[in-house]
Amino acid sequence: MQDLDQNPVPRGELALKITALPRDCNSFGDIYGGWLVGQMDMAGTSSASRIARGRVATVAIDRMGFMVPVPVGAQLAFHCQVQDIGRSSITVLVEVWSDDHTHEESRKVTEATFVFVAIDDRGRTRVIPS
Repeated sequence: MQDLDQNPVPRGELALKITALPRDCNSFGDIYGGWLVGQMDMAGTSSASRIARGRVATVAIDRMGFMVPVPVGAQLAFHCQVQDIGRSSITVLVEVWSDDHTHEESRKVTEATFVFVAIDDRGRTRVIPS
């Protein structure tokens, strides 16, 4: 994971933008980490399924750490950058950036590498079309 000061701009394409709502937060007004991972998976799936031209399944998530808390009401931007395309797998870096009313600039919240596998209608691995 890179330090915020070393990487002041998002890498990759914007795949998802969402507002953190009260239902997504704990009693202190900060978002749940598990909810954020789910949104990251959704953003990565969007990118991977476009490349795979169809259904994909998440098979691995690299480690992640949270750099800053995210308050309710923050606008979250999920940026995806394809790292590798294999025979049936796609590796995508997903970065999350936050805009909230307490800070002037966007802040990097977290990043993780997701690995997806292209699957067919029966849930079996398939080759990614070239």
